[in-house]
Amino acid sequence: MTWSEMQPLLTQGTFDTLYMVLWSALVTILGGLPIGILLVLTDKGGLLQNRAVNKILGVIVNMGRSLPFIILLIFLIPVTTAIVGTFIGPTAMIVPLAIGAIPFFARLVETAVREVDHGLIEAVESMGGGIPTLVGKVLLPQALPSLIAAVTTTVITLIGYSAMAGAVGGEGLGSKAITYGFQRFETGFMIATVVVLIVLVTVIQLIGDGVVRLLARRGRTA
Repeated sequence: MTWSEMQPLLTQGTFDTLYMVLWSALVTILGGLPIGILLVLTDKGGLLQNRAVNKILGVIVNMGRSLPFIILLIFLIPVTTAIVGTFIGPTAMIVPLAIGAIPFFARLVETAVREVDHGLIEAVESMGGGIPTLVGKVLLPQALPSLIAAVTTTVITLIGYSAMAGAVGGEGLGSKAITYGFQRFETGFMIATVVVLIVLVTVIQLIGDGVVRLLARRGRTA
């Protein structure tokens, strides 16, 4: 396969991968962020301390994280079909990608929020600050660098998930690698696909690290 033949396939595969990853990342953040914060607030000593809720959330998150993505992908086919109308294609893959990543991201959020100085939390509580004040004025701003790092890690994980999704009709670079690289024994195309994936991961990691350093620098000068 010549470069002129590979280029449109790689371009379309990259576009489909980014489409799946970015949309599923958005859904993951919207779903995982509140779960991670609730895991902290409902834990012992939290403003919403509730052992039962905390345990239930913890079990759900642990179950979600324990399932291999390829198994989850197949298991969720009826759910994906009910939501999107099909289980094939980039849009359909957003559903299992997000559901698979939400528990992972929620744990990263929990870890980031727990790193916030407890003295700041106690200060807000002593001044009568409620949950919105605590979350919006203390927890999220103070944990922001760690949260950005968590988002970066999650997006990179989603790229890996999206490649696996290609095995069951998810399109993207994974699908292209299987169809044109593996099944047609096009080693050159397989290598090109791997290179593109490495470049994507590297760029995302560099952007994430840059944002974290910028936030940390601003925090020191504030």
